[in-house]
Amino acid sequence: MKKKVSKPTSPATRLPKCPTGIQGLDEITSGGLPRGRPTLVCGGAGCGKTLLAAEFLVRGAVQFDEPGVLMAFEETEKELTANVASLGFDLAGLIRRKKIVVDYVHVERSEVQESGEYDLEGLFIRLGHAIDFIGAKRVVLDTLEVLFASLPNEAILRAELRRLFRWLKEKGVTAVITAERGRESLTRHGLEEYVSDCVILLDHRVNDQIATRHLRVVKYRGSLHGTNEFPFLIAEDGISVLPITSLALNHKVSAGRIATGIHRLDAMLGGRGFFRGSSILITGTSGTGKTIIASNFAQAACRRGERVLFFSFEESPNQIIRNMHSIGLRLEPLVKKDLLRFHSARPSLYGLEMHLATMFREIATFKPHVVIIDPITSLMDAGTDSETKGMVTRLIDYLKAGQVTSLFTSLTLGGHALAQSESAMSSLMDAWILLQDFEGNGERNRVLYVLKARGMAHSNQIREFLISDWGIDLVDAYIGVSGVLTGSARVAQGALEKAAVLATQQEAAQLKREVERKRKALDRQISDLRSDYEGEALELRRIAEQVGTRTLVLGTERAASGLLRQADTKLAAITRNTHRNGKVS
Repeated sequence: MKKKVSKPTSPATRLPKCPTGIQGLDEITSGGLPRGRPTLVCGGAGCGKTLLAAEFLVRGAVQFDEPGVLMAFEETEKELTANVASLGFDLAGLIRRKKIVVDYVHVERSEVQESGEYDLEGLFIRLGHAIDFIGAKRVVLDTLEVLFASLPNEAILRAELRRLFRWLKEKGVTAVITAERGRESLTRHGLEEYVSDCVILLDHRVNDQIATRHLRVVKYRGSLHGTNEFPFLIAEDGISVLPITSLALNHKVSAGRIATGIHRLDAMLGGRGFFRGSSILITGTSGTGKTIIASNFAQAACRRGERVLFFSFEESPNQIIRNMHSIGLRLEPLVKKDLLRFHSARPSLYGLEMHLATMFREIATFKPHVVIIDPITSLMDAGTDSETKGMVTRLIDYLKAGQVTSLFTSLTLGGHALAQSESAMSSLMDAWILLQDFEGNGERNRVLYVLKARGMAHSNQIREFLISDWGIDLVDAYIGVSGVLTGSARVAQGALEKAAVLATQQEAAQLKREVERKRKALDRQISDLRSDYEGEALELRRIAEQVGTRTLVLGTERAASGLLRQADTKLAAITRNTHRNGKVS
């Protein structure tokens, strides 16, 4: 019996998308708006509905070669052309090249009276002619309220709205329709959001006297999309939506290391500095030297031929350059060579999103290898803690995606440095350096230590942080039973230790001299005893020689005397023997 082999299911057909070309919006919508379907853009006054719709048309014509039609009910062609010119769009040129058609339809409520059956047939004919004239693929209707404001009959209004959306679908154009927001619904009539395939809500709110625009995709039939609120900006080059990028945390990483410009700090980080493309946090109270470390880091990168972008929110570029002269840093030549670029602005000038968009634009233009933000805490007053952390997250993700090394300085309050920084953004950072003040003996001294450095061996020792006319130096702090000593206390303790060592050395030298004196005295005594011994031994040998000589001479003399007396030696011998044995002859 044969087994039935199940056929593989075909993958789901992906919904055709029409890219908008608007930075960030295509990412949120996973490719753009639904192609050949109507999209509703709703929101209050001043939130950017008309500009978003116009940019959708302009970028479609310029970037994707898709002609478009803009039918306006509030602004004339001249007004629209002037308004979008502020975003850098040449709408008049596109109209001359027949890439875009702008049709202004004037609807005056006082001139419209309901008589008999009301329909939009005339509008369809007019719009259809414009579409066919240039072969339009995109259509914008701005705005629906003006078109239907004179209709008190809600039944007719609902019928004509459905008919309008169905007609746009039949024409196969990708339509963007703007509408004003209602009090209790997304739109005034409360119907457009239901018949639209995609609904985008724009919001313009003010918190703590700072205005912020937000975008949210309320619905998108047949496609996944980002459902959160995303800040967006209207800048010189158009609209940019700022989604939280790289949610999957799939950044590329580098094993390369970059020096900090401070030799002893590099030594604390394994002798090679930070990883390239990492995010670095330097925290400390006011006056601990955060900007100085950042400036050294920038100078070291520029000397390697790398570009550095320095965002400052407290000091002007000229002030930073002047202040760095006091420690021997010369930043002007680096600025003239376009290796170092400053961007300074007060935190209160914009909201968080505007600051972030400005950073993105500067980074995209300059293409730096290193980005410095000094200090990031200045932007915290421009938003809530969650908004600030979200902004830092987006910035870090954006920089890591491009393998850009980032250094953030953070101002902390005395006594709460660790707690405040950790609750804010330290968990997002790859490396964390803490600067602190030590007060004692009538002076204030700086210390530095590495709290964390992901992926690398690093020192856990405290170093005293010295700033002088010749730059920065890190020296070993004195650590003893009395604690950590810095400044003059460290110098005094060092002097005491040197004096104790010197005294010990002197005592050892004196003892060595005494031992050497005694050794020499002993050597002299041994030499004298050896001399006495050798003299007496010589005398003893001389005496022994004299005794031997005398004995020999005496024996010789006795033998010679016997011969002279002619003694009978044999008889004398017999006689001696007889007496010895006791015999008598």
